[in-house]
Amino acid sequence: MQTCYRTVLKTGFGEYEEKRSRFLAWVYQVNSEEEVQSHLSELKKKYWDARHHCYAYIIEAETTSQRFSDDGEPSGTAGLPILEAIRKKELTNVLVVVVRFFGGILLGASGLVRAYGKAATAGLEDASVLFKKQCIKTTVQLDYAMYGKVQNVLAANGTAIAGTNFSEIVELQLFVEPEKMEHFEKEIAEITAGQAKITVFDKVYVDFDEKGNYLS
Repeated sequence: MQTCYRTVLKTGFGEYEEKRSRFLAWVYQVNSEEEVQSHLSELKKKYWDARHHCYAYIIEAETTSQRFSDDGEPSGTAGLPILEAIRKKELTNVLVVVVRFFGGILLGASGLVRAYGKAATAGLEDASVLFKKQCIKTTVQLDYAMYGKVQNVLAANGTAIAGTNFSEIVELQLFVEPEKMEHFEKEIAEITAGQAKITVFDKVYVDFDEKGNYLS
């Protein structure tokens, strides 16, 4: 698994219409093929009267899995353009399903490629981009007198603050990127004269928006 990857922030929906055929795109963040099958089953029940349920997904876990289905459309005209829409946005752990209601007019191969691609892109744009970064869960305990200085350092370095507890001392719950950890520990030690207590926990995946802001 990558230490940082792009996926979708939320379930997305997009729609495209051409020559009376309607193409409804649904976008999901998925982490397993079981989740893929669950979403497909739900959509097939919801849109039981649709002609086609075409899809593509990319899942990266221990290995990368990429699959697509034309679901009865001519080979390469549905699933592949959906997959290309995902690749173009450099996303992973994403499923896109495009449901087609046939309008009675044949679109031809180029028309189908265009329609499925545009519907998929519309759905992906609606879902928005989410960055998942592997970070080290960390706590810092310090006296109130040091809190302001530490806050400034965290802000300057863009460190994700998950929470703050105020009691006899201040405890900060943080997520620190692994490559920044050595510098982080050194800087905190310097500005607190070694008085702050830093506790390091496991690595976890943390959500950030496209601007790098931590999403709690």
